[in-house]
Amino acid sequence: MSIKAVLFDLDGTLLPMDYDGFLKLYFGNLAKRLAGYGYDPDELIKNIWTGTKAMVMNDGSCMNETKFWDVFTEIYGVNVLQDKVLFDDFYREGFVKAKEACGFDPMAKETVALVKEMGFQVALATNPIFPMIATRQRMEWAGLKREDFALCTTYENIGVSKPNPAYYTEIAKRLGVEPEECLVVGNDVSEDMVAAKIGMKVFLLTDCLLNKNNEDISEYPQGGFRELQEFIKLL
Repeated sequence: MSIKAVLFDLDGTLLPMDYDGFLKLYFGNLAKRLAGYGYDPDELIKNIWTGTKAMVMNDGSCMNETKFWDVFTEIYGVNVLQDKVLFDDFYREGFVKAKEACGFDPMAKETVALVKEMGFQVALATNPIFPMIATRQRMEWAGLKREDFALCTTYENIGVSKPNPAYYTEIAKRLGVEPEECLVVGNDVSEDMVAAKIGMKVFLLTDCLLNKNNEDISEYPQGGFRELQEFIKLL
């Protein structure tokens, strides 16, 4: 079955990233900003991780946004919903500081353009644990924009996450293609290569490789953007 769609991961794939450095800047600046509104920084970070875990475990019965704020409501009480605007303000004004932990590779935009020129649908399959406002910024840091993609997953529009294979099944469904007609490009072995389990083709981008379980990666087509472009031309 021929490929009809290419699903690109964002963080560490289209957007080069020091992941640990990114998290430090992201959480540090968010906690600092919200400390002025009564949030204990350490508790806030811990609770954000709790909400993130809930999104990762979400079964699709609600959007990830709902799942996250349900967790926050359980922890802080229903009044926390009034502070949602504070988080939105941070993403608009303070999130950009995390860009310091990110790089830039012009071949990312070049590769997305190549894929579109070849007639494939293109989706941004970034783990949907961020709101669109934060995802748009990270796209821009990579030299891309929302209009470059037929579909972009964020916590507002989907209720399953990586590494659940159902996440990839849902993307294929929304694109109107079969899983076997998709290629997934990503840098995280456990989160991105799992798509192979439902019949999707995969390519492991190794520039910012994440392999936290030290898995054998020899079975996966892999390399940098140049190797990826050559791989796609042979599809």
